[in-house]
Amino acid sequence: MDMEEELVKMSGKGQLVVPQKIRRREGFVNTDRFVAIAVKGGVLFKKVNIPSVKIEFESLSKELRAHLKSQKVNLSDTDGAVRWAREK
Repeated sequence: MDMEEELVKMSGKGQLVVPQKIRRREGFVNTDRFVAIAVKGGVLFKKVNIPSVKIEFESLSKELRAHLKSQKVNLSDTDGAVRWAREK
């Protein structure tokens, strides 16, 4: 094995531990998410960044408010649309 490889053991719960040297070097933290990709002869784990749902929601809400404002849609219009949709 070279400097990049370390032997790890799977727990009874199917968990693998990333060795401390690798965690430190890569800057991994306990909230990081990884995608597991099946490859010939094993599995590749790749760190992925999942945007915060709150940030994404706030951005979408801001965009929607701007669009509704540009279309001159007001609160009474939306209340009426919601009542109509609930009756259907």
